[in-house]
Amino acid sequence: MVIKKFRKQKVKKNISAIISQRILVLALVIVGCFTVIVGRLFTIQIIQHDSYVEKKDDYTSIRQYVSAPRGEIYDCNGKVLAKTVVSHNITYTSPQNMGIDDYLLYAQRIVEVFGLNEDELTDRDKKEAFITYRTLNFDYGDEKYAGNDLLTDKEKEQYLNGSWGSSAESVRYGLLYNRIKESNLKEMSDTELKVCVIYQRMIANASTGQENVVLEDVDDDSVSYLVEHKTEFPGFDVDFGGWKREYPYGESLSDVLGSVSTSTQGLPENYYDYYIQKGFQPNASVGKSGLEFQYNDLLAGTSEESIITYDSNGLAHKEVVRSAVKGYDIHLSIDIDLQQTLDETLKSVLQEYGGTERRENFQSLFMCMMNPNDGSMLALSGYQMDLDSKEMTYYASGNYTSLVNPGSSIKGATVYMGLMEGVIQPGEVIVDKVMNIAGKEFASYKDHGPVNDITALQVSSNVYMFNIAIRLANGVYTEGKPLQVNDVPGTLNLMRNYYTSFGLGNVTGIDVPGEVAGYQSVNVLAGMLLNYSIGQYDMYTPVQLLEYTSTIATTGYTYKPRFYSYATEVNSTQVVETYEVELRNKLDEPKSAEYLNRVQQGFRACVSEGYCGKGLSEMTPSVAGKTGTAEVGDWTTAAFVGYAPYENPKVSFACVAPTSSINTQDVSENICTDTVTKRVLEKYFQLYPQ
Repeated sequence: MVIKKFRKQKVKKNISAIISQRILVLALVIVGCFTVIVGRLFTIQIIQHDSYVEKKDDYTSIRQYVSAPRGEIYDCNGKVLAKTVVSHNITYTSPQNMGIDDYLLYAQRIVEVFGLNEDELTDRDKKEAFITYRTLNFDYGDEKYAGNDLLTDKEKEQYLNGSWGSSAESVRYGLLYNRIKESNLKEMSDTELKVCVIYQRMIANASTGQENVVLEDVDDDSVSYLVEHKTEFPGFDVDFGGWKREYPYGESLSDVLGSVSTSTQGLPENYYDYYIQKGFQPNASVGKSGLEFQYNDLLAGTSEESIITYDSNGLAHKEVVRSAVKGYDIHLSIDIDLQQTLDETLKSVLQEYGGTERRENFQSLFMCMMNPNDGSMLALSGYQMDLDSKEMTYYASGNYTSLVNPGSSIKGATVYMGLMEGVIQPGEVIVDKVMNIAGKEFASYKDHGPVNDITALQVSSNVYMFNIAIRLANGVYTEGKPLQVNDVPGTLNLMRNYYTSFGLGNVTGIDVPGEVAGYQSVNVLAGMLLNYSIGQYDMYTPVQLLEYTSTIATTGYTYKPRFYSYATEVNSTQVVETYEVELRNKLDEPKSAEYLNRVQQGFRACVSEGYCGKGLSEMTPSVAGKTGTAEVGDWTTAAFVGYAPYENPKVSFACVAPTSSINTQDVSENICTDTVTKRVLEKYFQLYPQ
């Protein structure tokens, strides 16, 4: 019995010990859990408090971005070419739980109270309004809904079955924009048009909570009214920090400077993806074309960033967390005083001579100028004229977006090529007289008799150039017989290689969008060798001709042409970025300098002896250059390229007047020499005394 009792007591003790141990373990676990919880709470509430508040804000609020005031664009003398001015805008941030009827109600109220100038609406504004009008006034199943009646049955099927993929709406809109006519727009009254425009602007970014500008540059009375009656316009506000772009010099350089999308337009459609990838918001004002687009990253600045929260009434409240920082100012190499003289000269000359007797097809005129020693553009201009109405259109960008026939202006490259290839020698004389090839005559505008490489450029001898081309091809000329050459394509390629080394036919890389390369002819008949040698084969832009003559002026240095010089902080002289001069090519083969000097002498002789215009021959400082006349069907294109001063070139130029005279023996004088270039160079020397 004693033993049993002892055993029972022992068992009880063991059980108690086990229970105690388990209770202790459980207690330790509980304490550990509480320690972890307390530690985690401490971490969340104390250590990571700011981080979690930020995350909460991200989940419960919207970040809104507003474009900063844009940097300005100046010429080389500090004169502003594109300025940013204050513009008070009426903006809209959509409250929560807005329906279609609500949007329409307030759109109508905005139009009734503040109005909308229909003249300021673009074609795109009106066409978008038409699509909105059709969407609001027709049921989904109606064929006119959203303008879908303007699509073909096949297009409707492709749209509905998903054949257009994720870009379906873009494709549909693109088709509709091209098909909406004035008759369609007349379905809307003036008031309906304006209401639909405001409605479209209100809902443009409603789903993202972004602020939209619904009215730009409103007057002080409108600002005061909205401020005083703000409760009547929920979601609407006045942006006192708004801005707009102005161009003080009007059309001068307008298409080169480009344009900026307005605050109601947002990102331009053709660059939408590009700007989105760079971090811009859909409602951002950005460069659409020209230098405004090219240097948008410098000009745009840093947008204002705000956090948008909504109160119990669904109204948005904004807290600015990052103020806007204005973009950098950029400075160009352009001299606006020289630019305006060039504009005025080209416009007056084209107005006076365009469409006149023997110039019946003269309807465009271009000229560009730069410093040949670093590629900095000084001025460029261009005009086109409607021959029926005589209406003038500014087209300075035509200097790098249009192609022209260079004619004899490129003979400097031909002479250099002949000397470098050893098919002619410095001072070698060739008799300039009519060549008869298979019964067809090839000649200069008159027989010049014995000429050498320099005088051939002076008098613009075609025959001298023909002989260079024939010798390059190892050809044989026998009077009256067909031209015998071994390898026409190979010779044409050799010639093209020389011309491109001067910048002819290449994209120059000028720092503005839209530049085109030259046109390369594919005709490989033997006679094309002769045409090519006198500039009647390939086509180039005026800027390429400018680069060509600059290469001659610098004795072989080809610099990349550019407008941009440097950028500065806003309202400051502190330079933040500077353009580095880029040497694109150098003709530095043995004898290059010697042979280019022969070409330079030929260019100077052309001017000094009066073959490039009597007025230019008398100018001081001295000018060197080469004229060109290219046959274009029944018309001739006149060109003149050159540089000055001859002894120490500081400016190079290229002037081209496409189809500016009839193509007969009664051809009119070269419009580019005395008539255009002399006036412009006089202004240049006035601004920059040598």
